[in-house]
Amino acid sequence: MAVPVEEAIAALSTFSLEDDQPGVQGPTVWVSTERGATNSPIEYSDVSAYRLSLSEDTKALNQLSTLIQEGKEMASVLYTYRSCVKALPQLPDSMKQSQADLYLETYQVLDLEMSRLREIQRWQASAASKLAADMQRFSRPERRINGPTITHLWSMLKLLDVLVQLDHLKNAKASIPNDFSWYKRTFTQVSVQWQDTDSMREELDDLQIFLSTRWAILLNLHVEMFRVNNVEDILQVLIVFAVESLELDFALLFPERHILLRVLPVLVVLATSSEKDSESLYKRVKINRLINIFKNDPVIPAFSDLHLSPAAILKELSVYFQKFSTQTRLLTLPAPHELPPREAQDYQRHYLIINHIGAIRAEHDDFTIRFASSMNQLLLLKSTDGTDIEWCKEVKGNMYDMVVEGFQLLSRWTARIWEQCAWKFSRPCKDAFPTESNETSASLSDYEKVVRYNYSSEERKALVELVSYIKSIGSMMKRCDTMVADALWETIHSEVQDFVQNTLATMLRTTFRKKKDLSRILSDMRTLSADWMANTSKPESELQSLQHGGEESKSNFFYPRPVAPTAAQVHCLQFLIYEVVSGGNLRRPGGLFGNSGSEIPVNDLKQLETFFYKLSFFLHILDYTATVATLTDLGFLWFREFYLESSRVIQFPIECSLPWMLVEHVIESQNAGLLESVLMPFDIYNDSAQQALVVLKQRFLYDEIEAEVDHCFDIFVTKLCETIFTYYKSWAASELLDPSFLFALDNGEKYSVQPMRFTALLKMTRVKLLGRTIDLRSLIAERMNKIFRDNLEFLFDRFESQDICAIVELEKLMDILKHAHELLSKELLIDSFSLMLNEMQENISLVSFSSRLASQIWTEMQSDFLPNFILCNTTQRFIRSSKVPSVPVQKPSVPYAKPNFYCGTQDLNSAHQSFARLHSCFFGIPHMFSIIRLLGSRSLPWLIRALLDHISNKITTIEPMITGLQEALPKSIGLLPFDGGVTGCTRLVKEHLNWGSKSQLKSEVLQGIKEIGSVLYWMGLLDIVLREVDTTHFMQTAPWLGLIPGADGQILQSQDGGESPIVTLFKSATAVILSSPGHLNPTCFHTISKQAEAADLLYKANMNTGSVLEYALAFTSAALDKYCSKWSAAPKTGFIDITTSKDFYRIFSGLQIGYLEESVQVPSNNHEVLGDSVAWGGCTIIYLLGQQLHFELFDFSYQALNIAEVEAAVIPQTHKNSHFVQGCEPLLEAMKKARRLNNHVFSMLKARCPLEDKTACAIKQSGAPLHRIRFENTVSAFETLPQKGT
Repeated sequence: MAVPVEEAIAALSTFSLEDDQPGVQGPTVWVSTERGATNSPIEYSDVSAYRLSLSEDTKALNQLSTLIQEGKEMASVLYTYRSCVKALPQLPDSMKQSQADLYLETYQVLDLEMSRLREIQRWQASAASKLAADMQRFSRPERRINGPTITHLWSMLKLLDVLVQLDHLKNAKASIPNDFSWYKRTFTQVSVQWQDTDSMREELDDLQIFLSTRWAILLNLHVEMFRVNNVEDILQVLIVFAVESLELDFALLFPERHILLRVLPVLVVLATSSEKDSESLYKRVKINRLINIFKNDPVIPAFSDLHLSPAAILKELSVYFQKFSTQTRLLTLPAPHELPPREAQDYQRHYLIINHIGAIRAEHDDFTIRFASSMNQLLLLKSTDGTDIEWCKEVKGNMYDMVVEGFQLLSRWTARIWEQCAWKFSRPCKDAFPTESNETSASLSDYEKVVRYNYSSEERKALVELVSYIKSIGSMMKRCDTMVADALWETIHSEVQDFVQNTLATMLRTTFRKKKDLSRILSDMRTLSADWMANTSKPESELQSLQHGGEESKSNFFYPRPVAPTAAQVHCLQFLIYEVVSGGNLRRPGGLFGNSGSEIPVNDLKQLETFFYKLSFFLHILDYTATVATLTDLGFLWFREFYLESSRVIQFPIECSLPWMLVEHVIESQNAGLLESVLMPFDIYNDSAQQALVVLKQRFLYDEIEAEVDHCFDIFVTKLCETIFTYYKSWAASELLDPSFLFALDNGEKYSVQPMRFTALLKMTRVKLLGRTIDLRSLIAERMNKIFRDNLEFLFDRFESQDICAIVELEKLMDILKHAHELLSKELLIDSFSLMLNEMQENISLVSFSSRLASQIWTEMQSDFLPNFILCNTTQRFIRSSKVPSVPVQKPSVPYAKPNFYCGTQDLNSAHQSFARLHSCFFGIPHMFSIIRLLGSRSLPWLIRALLDHISNKITTIEPMITGLQEALPKSIGLLPFDGGVTGCTRLVKEHLNWGSKSQLKSEVLQGIKEIGSVLYWMGLLDIVLREVDTTHFMQTAPWLGLIPGADGQILQSQDGGESPIVTLFKSATAVILSSPGHLNPTCFHTISKQAEAADLLYKANMNTGSVLEYALAFTSAALDKYCSKWSAAPKTGFIDITTSKDFYRIFSGLQIGYLEESVQVPSNNHEVLGDSVAWGGCTIIYLLGQQLHFELFDFSYQALNIAEVEAAVIPQTHKNSHFVQGCEPLLEAMKKARRLNNHVFSMLKARCPLEDKTACAIKQSGAPLHRIRFENTVSAFETLPQKGT
């Protein structure tokens, strides 16, 4: 069954094609249907139907229109002409025999280009002849034809403008004479063998004269004009029309104004060069009016990079027109480069946009608000049925006024850009070059002087702002073209009908009642434009409601219809009004609507003048889309053909391209207000590409634009992403700064980040560029993913170039990067941070438990930390030893990166670096927290196992060394005697421990024990931090799992045998939802309940975590098992061996007293090499071997301390000699410190690994503990010695 059309349309109207993409780009080229056009498609052929005797005028008008179009094409050929000579090959000497072939090929190439120049020569001659003939028809003394009409005057001026531009281009293009000279030379060479070349030579000579003569086109036009009949009258009419139009701002669009400014000086020269009275012009137009016009606009845009100066034109043409050379007042006008400094400053204030941007900004804001309000009223009107006709007319009339005002604003703003560019081209920069540029003024091209270095930062900002205003207003007006079309047409229809049916009717009854000739003209106006059908189109009820008594009943009422007049009707109406006012007299004094000699009252004349000007507006408003496109076309800002030729380069770098300069300024200025306008300058490329293909019709220009756009857009995306990344990185770093640090600063505001609006750019999924649609959002996301990965790579490279103390700085920088990722992820869809981190750490695989960071930490500990760092037990810190290592640690150099790879800005980098330096000289608890947070539960076990394996390897390494020290011990070492005192005791120990030849062995054993102790203490720090982390985790999860701590430290279930609170919560919520009658899908709630049960099991399983330190001690104990027989031999007698024991405690005792004596002899040397780790390593091994009590009884330093105590008690203080004090006190103090440290280590080991109650463990190769049977500890030495009192 077919769906009715009405229902289908209603269904389609429910679909929304709009998205959330912001409007930060200019209007794009759409497929649209035009409801009207300024150029009539039937070329005014319907004018004859109105029987106004305008057939001659219409025929000439169509002819001029054709010539104007052809002339514009000729101008495009000249403007885009590039030298062919530069591309000609140069033959080497070895190929001189091919010279003739080269000449022939060159001739064929150049002949194609010269044929275009010959065509231009022929066309200009024909156009000059036709224009002169057209002018002469209206300059006859007797009036034989009607005209010229206003449209005809405009056509004459436009054709004359085309001829002036062609002449100016021919004069400016130096490559054309150069190519012609080559062409003539090659013609001479190749025409030797030809026959009958006389005609070709004559043609060539004519072309040479045409190309070499300056202003040849104007000279030819002058000859044609005054060949038969003088045309002073029509020239004066054109001058008067141009002057009035400029003074009264009659031209609606800026191109019309520029046409008038370009042709006016030429018209003045032509009019004053007549053989008749040349001063008659100044009787109709005072010379002061001309001077004021020329002074007000000393620079006039001609082409994109070419300008004209009225003063320069007048001076140059005075050479060719002798009669004009007597006009001294006009010839004394200064050219732009001749202006005095004060006048130049005044003109600069007028031309530069920066001096007007404040007023422009206010105009833009005010117009945008009022236009939106008018659109809202129009939409409300369309959605309301049975509205009042007067209100409807008011709303649509207001919309019409807003469109006219919008066109005037766009025209005025675009004209300012044209005129500023022309001023800049006429005033190149001379001395203000950037200091960072090594180029001198002489090495810079002319284009760089007029563009790259001729715009200051503030001028670029103002230009970007104005471009944005033009494009935004144009886009706003273009989007609503279909909505306002009917309102505009109805308003125009209403204006015309009100004038012809009411105003003209009143004039016919009053002013022109007895003037039959004028009454006939007014009647013709009513006949050709009155819509009498509209009077009967109203409902009867509306007619009755509108008719009142009195004077108002005399007016005709008509129902508004969206039927606008055609271009021919407007053309005829303007002609008839001109006939009424001037009576067809071209020599009439005064202006077009001047009142001198006129019998028409002032009020009627004013009404005619107002309607006359409105008619000109109607054509542009009817051609709505084309007018918007013309007024928003800024493609001229890219073209630089004249300067390419003068600079003799193929193309300029993009740094000289004005559109890219604007884009680059927006990005680098960091101006939050301009940032959303960064895409607007790219519309200049769209406009220039449209001009290259449609207007200039040159594919090579489009290719150059396309190549530049491709390059610029890549750079733009890169720079934009860098700016976005820097902003979010700075924002994250600012938020992560310590508040107390900011509070303590007086200038803390410099660490804050000013907000910038990237949201609009991050939503751009359809950027229109050269007919392509670019997803900017996806490009930014792709580039951001790469930047984040590069930043992670840099952070890891930086950490790898530093020691392990930099782990705190790494964590801080990683936190900043992660927070920046979180902030950016709110606006942009990018890869997750964990995914990028795992990629950079090479930790993607499920079976990969190591990571790049864990491997680097282990490598750093193995190569630098364990050998070169010493422990300070008091501060619980490791610090770098002052002793230079024998083998320097090879590390890569610190990589260079921009500030945004750190914290964003230099100030924030300095602030965070000040915090990082606090942790850069030691390793302690803060660093351990950083390691745990960075490695996580996945890589940390791998690092722990690697360190435990290092302990096992070290024990294996030092075992043969300890064996060597055991062999070097004497057979018997008894208890130290008390009778020798401390001095004798130490001397006896030196004699017994004859390890002088084993010094290298001793240092290696001490270094090995020190590394073992460092690893165990490192494990202790790790255990402390992990317990704190586990406690925090427990406090967060315990309430949800129903867990409470018991009295003995055990974790208890708060509900015996019951479910945890989280499971109960989700189950009860699921039951309540399912019990309701309108419940949703039950499957998802059951799934949530099951997930809660799974989470309960997983979190409870992770509660009972073990101790890393206890595990490390168990691992060390198992590693020592294989050497227990060598290091802890059982006594043969069953009793403790005092004199002949070579157990480990005896070796460590000798090593300890040896390095204590060395530390006393060389202060702060040996201890700074070994630190407190030796005690931790040696005491742990002693404790795990069960030799603690043996060590405490028989340690040499302990015995020396006992002897010192006895000696101190026996010998009075007064009898102690000074030698004893100076020699033994430092050693005794070192021994006391060592004993205190040893006692601390033993007490910690007893607390964490009590041997009396311990289940002995072995460690599997996998690292898991293997429980064995309980064993009785070694018999204590105190139990075998005689006790006091027995």
